[in-house]
Amino acid sequence: MTKEAQKRHNKIYDLEERTGVFGEDVIVFVKTLSHDRINDELDRQLIRSGTSIGANYMEADGAVSKKDFRHKISLCKKEAKETKHWMRMIAKANPNRKKECKKLWQEAHELTLIFSSIIKPSKQGK
Repeated sequence: MTKEAQKRHNKIYDLEERTGVFGEDVIVFVKTLSHDRINDELDRQLIRSGTSIGANYMEADGAVSKKDFRHKISLCKKEAKETKHWMRMIAKANPNRKKECKKLWQEAHELTLIFSSIIKPSKQGK
């Protein structure tokens, strides 16, 4: 594997980078949507939830206790799930953009699964 390929591969597993890039992708996508009463409201909701995933992850990374860490990761999961909802609504309001919505929805779904696995209690801890 080349150094550049290794660098790209490692970024996939860097949640700080991945959640940051996801937030950026949401911003870029929203900027391309037409402005009307429906899209404007959906855009605001999507920007809030889609960009807060990374912000909450940054807070989790600096958590002062395991309880604080779990709480912040739970917020990441909550925001990722909410983002999936808003992507679904935007796809309905913009049927010509379904393919792009599906791609962002899929990344939000993968982040949801990652955060779920992080906060899932281990069997050793029971």
